[in-house]
This record gives sequence, structure tokens and C-alpha cells, in this order.
Amino acid sequence: MGARTAAALVFGTSAAVLVVELVALRLLAPYLGLTLETNTLVIGVALTAIALGSWLGGRAADATDPRRLLGPAIGISGAVVALTPATVRSAAEVAPSGFVLVALGAILVPGALLSAVTPIVTKLRLTTLEETGTVVGRLSGIGTAGAIVGTVLTGFVLISRVPVGVIMVGLGVVLLATALLVDLRVRGWSGWSRGARVGAGAAVLAGGLGVLVAPGGCDVETTYHCARVVEDPDDPDGRTLVLDGLRHSYVDLGDPTRLDFEYVRALAAVADASFPPGEPIAAQHLGAGGATLPRYLAADRPGTRSVVSEIDGGVVQVDLDRLGLETGPDLEVRVEDARLGLADVADDSRDLVVGDAFGGVSVPWHLATVEMMDEVDRVLEDDGVYAANVIDHAPLSFARAEVATLAAAFDHVALLGPSDVLDASGGGNMVVVASDAPLPLEEVARGLDERETQWDVLSGDALASWVGDAEVLTDDFAPVDQLLTPYGA
Repeated sequence: MGARTAAALVFGTSAAVLVVELVALRLLAPYLGLTLETNTLVIGVALTAIALGSWLGGRAADATDPRRLLGPAIGISGAVVALTPATVRSAAEVAPSGFVLVALGAILVPGALLSAVTPIVTKLRLTTLEETGTVVGRLSGIGTAGAIVGTVLTGFVLISRVPVGVIMVGLGVVLLATALLVDLRVRGWSGWSRGARVGAGAAVLAGGLGVLVAPGGCDVETTYHCARVVEDPDDPDGRTLVLDGLRHSYVDLGDPTRLDFEYVRALAAVADASFPPGEPIAAQHLGAGGATLPRYLAADRPGTRSVVSEIDGGVVQVDLDRLGLETGPDLEVRVEDARLGLADVADDSRDLVVGDAFGGVSVPWHLATVEMMDEVDRVLEDDGVYAANVIDHAPLSFARAEVATLAAAFDHVALLGPSDVLDASGGGNMVVVASDAPLPLEEVARGLDERETQWDVLSGDALASWVGDAEVLTDDFAPVDQLLTPYGA
């Protein structure tokens, strides 16, 4: 085997391992959350695959003719990679109890097979013991360079432009074609049997078709989410924004004052109780979703200026294209990280800050710390209000810690939520409210009743007892992934 061919194989297969790893994170996120634990699990399995493949590939290369191993290792990995999106999404819907094992197997098998290529190629390139260090070091460096390119290409280019399913099926096709070319070059047509070639090709074809029919499909795959817009069968103007399988927002295209979700009605009750009726306010929104509340404020309080920080430009585009969002001087949407965007907001310039960036399976931890709350407090007027949607399930460890964190930054804090959520017998949405000025809790309670939202209001000693000994979250210590009990847990 020539030096250039060897280098290309090691470079390409090492890059492919990292493509599979990063795309696997996107495949698992709708079901496990984009959390530290999910990242740790995927990285750990990928490293296990690399170690296992390197070890077994080296042993196999010593035990048999290395030329017989290259094509099958690359081709089988291609077939598995192509089948991965359909297999993982189907398993999540049909057999959720075995979903994680299926998903991890989809990383482990191709990762190990592709990682076996480097020791196999190394064996083929070694001709004398005197050049062992040079050959091993050179191919190791080329493999690392390939991994770097695979990481950068996937993270900065592929995922932002190509659907996850297409990436995996496309990679499967490339790997299968590479396997056939390798066998043709190394062993001629005496390589794979015709049946093996047909079988691998059929697996890739099945993977491509499976992407189209497997559950969990998206209207749009954004940088962070699998996004769908579902029409309300009972209202031609009703639309639900579904992100990663969870209903995030409801928008009535003809009536922006219609608030379908209870937590949005609770946020509106807080805004209505905190400021004189109809008076325009300055609001900062951390997270867009379907931009339901900014639209409500614009309709209910003409002249209100809302600035929305949304990290996912794809979600913003869905809002514009499918959910009728119209931006302008009074409603500005910025594609940016909410905390970085807040840092550019002037002191004492907002009447209301709304936090709506926490999901049911993951939380951007840097938006949950006391340092972030200090930033929110900085941009609020002296009587300004912060209201945030929090989602948790029993034992509500994250929700309790988040309330404790707000209490460390603000003079007055209250918690709104359904009784079966607050007593930890169930789980779901809550709204935490904070201000340096006394909160109009009686008016908030009346507003909830008027909106037929049967939520309780906790404050003072009752809230302190509810929080218990929960720790304040800080930039130095914010284990939100471990505290949060997600949907389906």
C-alpha cells in the first residue's frame, strides 16, 4: 500500500469517527437532552470504541492478512452509520427501554471498526523495524489531524447546513464506496463477494429510505433542535411549535392575545399585575420559542419594545416563515446567546425580563446561576420584574435550587405553579418571579383566576420552607444536569 493511500485512509476514517460522535449527540438530544451527562455518555462510548478498535484491529492485523480486513471494516461501518438515524429514532419511539443501548451500539460498532483501520494500515506500511517509530508516529499524527477536521467540519459546517439524517446516510455512502475502492485496489474484484457488496449497498439504501419514514422527523433541523410546526385541528389559525418532540409554544396567527399554554398565561398575569394596564414597557426576552409573549405584549400594550435573544437562528427562521412573526422597531429578535446579549443591555433599562430558555430535558446552566441573576438585576429598573419559566419533576431539585439562586440576587421572590407540581407529586411548568420591589401577588393571583389558570402562589416563609436547604447555583458550581428531573424520567 502506498504512503498516500495509507495516509488518506487513516485521515478519512479518523475524521468519520468524530463525525459519527458529534452527529450522535444530535440524534440523542431530543430524547435525553443536550446535557453534560449526554455529552459525557457519548464521548465515553466514542473513546471506548476508539480504544477497542485500535486494540482489536492491531491483533487482527497480526493474526491474518491485513488486506482482507480493510474493505469489510470500512464497508460494515458504512452500513451501520447509514442505518443509524432510522434505527435510533425508531427505537426511541417503539422500544424506549432499549433505546439507549441501541443508540450507544450505533456509536460503538462503526467507531470501533473505523478505529481498527489505523493499526491495520500501520501493519501494511511497516517494512522494517528501523522505521517503526516513523511510520507509527506519522500515521498517528495523520489520524489526529483527521479527527480535528472531522470535528470542525461537522460542528461548524455540516450540522448547520445539512440534516442529521442526510449527514449519516451520506457518510455511509462514502464509507461503502471507499470500502469497494480499497478492495479493488488491494485485492482486485476477488475482495468482497458479490453478496457482501449487495448487502452493504442495500443497508445504505435502507438507511436512506428509513430517514424518510422513521418517526421523529423534522420540518427543519436547526442548529440545536429538531423543529416541527403542527396545525391545530380545531383552529385553522392555531400552530404549535414542537422542538425535540416537546410542545414549546402555541401561536394563534389571527389573535396574538390568545395564550394557550398555562405557563404563558402565568407570565402574562405577572406582566399585567406588575404594570399599569395598557402602558407600554421595555422587555427583554431570554429565549424565543414561538415568541408568543412578545406578540401578546405588543398587542396588549401598544408601543411596548421587546428585544428577544434566541441562540438558535433556525428557530427564529421557523417563527418568521411558519408562525407569522413580524419584527420591527418594537419587536427585535437577535440571534445570540441570552447571557452574552444581556451583557450589552444598559443598566436600569428594562421593566421586564422574561426567561424562557429552559427546556424539559435540558437547561443552559449559565442562564441559571446567581451571576446571571445579578446581570438580570442590573438591567432592570428599580421596580422591574424578572419572570422565568422553570420545568422540573419530583423531587424538584433544580427548581428549588433556582428559587434559592433568585433569592440570593433579589429582595422579593415568589413561585407560581399547579399544586400537584409544587407538592412534588407531579411535574411540569412553574413560573418564578423576582424583583427588588414588593411583588403584587394578590393581583397576580386574580390574573391567574381570570385566565382560568388554577395555579398556587408561594412566597415568604412558605416559599422558604419549600426551597429547604437547596444550594445557590453559581458559575463555579451549577450541576443543573444532575439536579433536573426531565420529562419521561
